[in-house]
Amino acid sequence: MRISLPRIATAPFCPAEVQGSVAVPAGMPAWRRLLRSAGPGLLVAVGYMDPGNWATDIEAGSRYGYDLLFVVLFCGVAAMLLQWLAMRLGLVARRDLAQMARDRYSLGTTRTLWLLAELAIIATDVAEVLGSALAFNLLLGVPLWLGVLLTGLDTLIVLGLRGQGFRQLEAIVLGLILTIAICFAAQLAIVGPSFEGLLHGAIPKLTIFQDPHALYLAVGILGATVMPHNLYLHSAVVQTRVTANSEPATREALRFATIDIVVALFLATLVNGAILTLSAATFHSNGYTGVAEIDDAYRLLAPLTGAAAAALLFGIALFASGQSATFTGTIAGQVILEGFLNLSIPCWLRRVITRGLALIPALIGVVWMGEDGVGRLLVLTQVVLSLQLPFAIWPLIRFTSDRGVMGVYANGPAVKLAAWALFGLIVGANLWLIWRWIG
Repeated sequence: MRISLPRIATAPFCPAEVQGSVAVPAGMPAWRRLLRSAGPGLLVAVGYMDPGNWATDIEAGSRYGYDLLFVVLFCGVAAMLLQWLAMRLGLVARRDLAQMARDRYSLGTTRTLWLLAELAIIATDVAEVLGSALAFNLLLGVPLWLGVLLTGLDTLIVLGLRGQGFRQLEAIVLGLILTIAICFAAQLAIVGPSFEGLLHGAIPKLTIFQDPHALYLAVGILGATVMPHNLYLHSAVVQTRVTANSEPATREALRFATIDIVVALFLATLVNGAILTLSAATFHSNGYTGVAEIDDAYRLLAPLTGAAAAALLFGIALFASGQSATFTGTIAGQVILEGFLNLSIPCWLRRVITRGLALIPALIGVVWMGEDGVGRLLVLTQVVLSLQLPFAIWPLIRFTSDRGVMGVYANGPAVKLAAWALFGLIVGANLWLIWRWIG
């Protein structure tokens, strides 16, 4: 017997444009059920390798070599924990995080959380605009302001996806992720990073935070890695896998979804680690400890590695990174709009609004600050995301710890301790960041 899911669960991608859930019949072999369950993790993972991550990882690798690699690994594990909680909420409660907030909180609180979530999506889209525009600039030589305007063309991609199935969308995202991964694998093969340096960097060393700038970069990496809108997105898209309404089926769905998100975010963590490693092996090892801009990294890669292909691969990966999050940003925006406000608009209109709101600050920033301001703008978007994150984590932990919502799947003591410790760390990092910013 198949269950009847809420509307947002069966078609979170704007029912008129992208159709269909994915059935996972009990009669299939286990390996086929696992493959059919996989996919939502990919849509989440692209948000963890968007251009906003690049600026912090490049500067961290250039300035400190491999020493901050453990921060990237820690943030990857933290992301897995939070996305795992979001996944469990969606599969067990059959409600996404935004819907749960609307059900449980007052109208004022709900509207406030919605505005903060929308701000996070716009900040993410600004980073995507800047990253894609910079890729146009580096690969094609077009002015940066024109590259910003060209990013508006991705709305045509969304329009072209009208009527396409969910699996087709996942396949496109998978192709973009593999493009990014292959490009960085090839670059690392060209550069040849130090194996001893990688092992040393993977070991936590808190003494490095005696340098205030190292702590600043660590906070930036945290803000660039864990994305608040992905928590709303994952709790919704995971429900597209329709299974039988039984206890064994629920347990299997949770197990398969856990594998899906762990593998996807492991890949995203490898990409982020590859960015820092590439910077450490190419720039820091050659005495270039002040590389903090993506365009500077692009221009230095070829002369330092002796391979023109390294810079080309870097530019292609940057473009794929900016475009991959285009799809998930639109989907997350629709999930948040429907979940918090019970309001639905066409996907293409949602994309036009979100990209329009992102183009304006990106274009103003590029014209006002010049090409050298892209890095600062990217860091600013990550600061905004980091500040929004606690407002998504708090209700997520509360809902997944509530036995009235989750039943036997409510968070146990160990999970609660880890989740609240992570929440406290993020809030503390944000307070420190605000104090440093003001000071």
